[in-house]
Amino acid sequence: MSVTYLIEFDVMPTERERFLRLMNGVLDAMRHEAMFVGATLHADPENDTRFLLHETWQSHEDVLSVQLARPYREEWHAALPDLLAAERKISIWQPLRSDLSV
Repeated sequence: MSVTYLIEFDVMPTERERFLRLMNGVLDAMRHEAMFVGATLHADPENDTRFLLHETWQSHEDVLSVQLARPYREEWHAALPDLLAAERKISIWQPLRSDLSV
């Protein structure tokens, strides 16, 4: 069964562009993973240093055992302490329904 992660980021104002560059690199790479379902990065319209990542994968176990260790995530994970003004907030959800316009 698939799993969705909601990850909230509060980014240091001076690190916004670096955050987006690194995040875009991770998103560009992970879209090619076999277990990847989809991801959407959201920006807070009232705070340009606050972001929400909505990320869905086919398997939570695969995310933990394989995806988090992918080489393309190394620079991202190493940079997080310098990028963030506060700890990430991560919640895990199980999708029940998804609707898309066709």
